[in-house]
Parts: sequence; structure tokens; C-alpha cells
Amino acid sequence: MKKSFFWFLPFLLSVAGAFVSCEEVEEASKYDNWQARNEAFIDSLRIETGNNFIGTEEDVQKQPEGRLFAILDNYSSTNENKYYIYCKKIKKLDGYETARRPLFTDAVSLYYYGTLITGDRFDGNFTGYKATDAGELDKDDASKAPTDFDSPSTFSLNESTLRTGWKAALTYMYEGERWMVYLPWQCAYGSDGYGSIPGYSALAFDMQLEEVVDE
Repeated sequence: MKKSFFWFLPFLLSVAGAFVSCEEVEEASKYDNWQARNEAFIDSLRIETGNNFIGTEEDVQKQPEGRLFAILDNYSSTNENKYYIYCKKIKKLDGYETARRPLFTDAVSLYYYGTLITGDRFDGNFTGYKATDAGELDKDDASKAPTDFDSPSTFSLNESTLRTGWKAALTYMYEGERWMVYLPWQCAYGSDGYGSIPGYSALAFDMQLEEVVDE
């Protein structure tokens, strides 16, 4: 019995090795031409945006639900290179007179769902819309909204770990609004990546701002 097992062992190891090799090939092919694919994704948003580049708070307020617009990321941009983040309002406010939006010295309580351009989730506290959801973003779709089992997270906007494009978008959002936000890799984790996020990754966030927290 023992002899037959040891005779069979090399076969088992070769099968296990084949599975590992397949997984490695699959993972490698998943990120083939990754920089070019991510830049093409952002380019497609730029084309859809047209000339809808927004420079003031009042212009952002006027944007209807579902229309793509662009905001300059002042943190990442230089005189030579200007980087824009692309946004769609899933849910906007009816009136802004008494609404609050955060300053860079504030903290925020929000729901968020982050995905790569493949639609793979890398972080979040609820299940919302992915980068690959190209159809209409329906604010009334309960399957894509925070539930009673989800809890918002609190972040200080001056935290160094927060991506610059994320901060820029949040400072234009008002309490109660929900946006879809797309960051080019230059406004996200750059060429190095972070954790499970490869370098040169454009990021997509479904974000719902619950509350501005004074600090």
C-alpha cells in the first residue's frame, strides 16, 4: 500500500503544478497591457465627456443625474500635465441652500464601493456599481444601494493615504449625494499600485456621502 502511494505521488505533484501554472498564466493574462488598457478606459470617458469640463462649484451643482463631467485634480496636476477625474451623479440634491459639502480639513462619513476597470472589487463597505456598469445608473435600484446591514466609513480628508482624485471629488459632493467617480492612474496609486491594486490602475468608485464630520 505504501509503495503504491509513493509511486503515485509524482503524478499528484505534477497535476498540482499544472493547476498552479494555469493560475499564474490566468493572472498574468488578466493584466496584460494593463497600462494601455487603463489609459484607453479613461480616454473613452474623456470622449463621452466632450467639453463638459467643470471649474466651479456652481457648475457642478447644475449637472443632471447620469451626465458625465470632468473636474480638474489640483493635487496631481502640474503646468505640463493636467489630470481630470470623471464623475456622474447617481443621485443629486433638489436644493443646495442648506446642504453641506466637506472642506479639506473635515472628515466624511460615506458609503463607497471601489473596482478596477475589469469590475473586480478591491475595497468598499457595500455592493454598488462597478467600472463595467456602462448602462444607466439607477438611484432607485435597491440591489445596488447600501442596506441596513452595511455601515458607512469615516475618513479625514487630510489623511495622506487617501488618493488625490478621491479628495478632489469629495470636496464637490454634498451630504446625501451619490456619485460614480473614475480616477486615472495618475490620480490613484500611480505606477506602483497598492496591495491588490496593480500599478497603472484607473479606479472606479460608487460613493454616497452621508455626513460631513467637523474636526
